[in-house]
Amino acid sequence: MYLSSTSYADGAKIPARHATTKVDGGHGISIPIEWGDEPDGTRSFAVEMIDHHPVAHGWVHWLVVDVPGSAHGIDDGASGTPAMPAGALELVNTGGRVGYGGPQPPVGSGDHDYEITVSALDVARLPVPAAGTLADVRAAMYGHVMAQAVLVGRFGR
Repeated sequence: MYLSSTSYADGAKIPARHATTKVDGGHGISIPIEWGDEPDGTRSFAVEMIDHHPVAHGWVHWLVVDVPGSAHGIDDGASGTPAMPAGALELVNTGGRVGYGGPQPPVGSGDHDYEITVSALDVARLPVPAAGTLADVRAAMYGHVMAQAVLVGRFGR
């Protein structure tokens, strides 16, 4: 399975337009992603975007479940709009907002690695509430992950 973005290559810098509006040049536009080569029998996908830098403590920037198995991506800026794949459920990020929350690393903390993971699942829906956390999602995914793909982007200020 693969995962890519038209905004940046794996391991490259995330463009500022995808950062929060609190960052110079940031517009909070969700990152476009596309995936493919998922296993036969994939019924849905889950998407996680996590900042793994030590000062971020696993900050969840984006958490989406119940993306239909027929979907192969999420469009540029789709978070919070009807452009999200039909049936996809965006959950609350660590910032307390539903949907995408762009990078906003503390000034002087160096580059942070933002890891987007797409998981192909053998179930159509995950039993998580709208206020579900990353731990809830991972517990619900347990035993249902058929494949995963990862895309890493860097951002610092």
